[in-house]
Amino acid sequence: MKVTPTALPEVLLVEPRVFSDARGVFLETWKAPAYEALGIPGPFVQDNLSHSVKGTLRGLHFQEPSAQGKLVQTVSGTVWDVAVDIRRGSPRFGHWVGYELDAESARQLWIPPGFAHGFLVLSERATFLYKCTHVYAPQHERSLRWDDPRLAIDWPIGGQAPLLAQKDADAPSLATSEFLPSYPG
Repeated sequence: MKVTPTALPEVLLVEPRVFSDARGVFLETWKAPAYEALGIPGPFVQDNLSHSVKGTLRGLHFQEPSAQGKLVQTVSGTVWDVAVDIRRGSPRFGHWVGYELDAESARQLWIPPGFAHGFLVLSERATFLYKCTHVYAPQHERSLRWDDPRLAIDWPIGGQAPLLAQKDADAPSLATSEFLPSYPG
């Protein structure tokens, strides 16, 4: 397994070993001791699975309080996956990283607590898996505007309007959000 720190050092790009032959593919998507040694501690307490059509943009989501760390991957299809540092006082506050995740490469992204997360479906359909370190708490669910000019995320939408949930369309900007966590450093 290969792990690469991103421009946001707490966010990690994980490339599991993929074994393929004429029968198909095998890989380990989670093994506690191996991932803990790489700085992804868990424990994971909830798995979520979403199926989405091309052009769907989910995010930017986070929980505060009850922040979640997320180990995410695409099970089928291709997405553009984004993590944003939303920790007030962080030297990288408002910075983001984005990576293409697809089922073929099996790449994963570790998004620790204190970061917002979102993804855009690039293929006709995509199935996306989240392993979460804290259970979903609807009363603590928060969103940020996907198109916040302060963040200037380079979503590969090609001039098309993404398909959004109403909560994402109505989400506040980074500057107006009342629920951002503090940087522990």
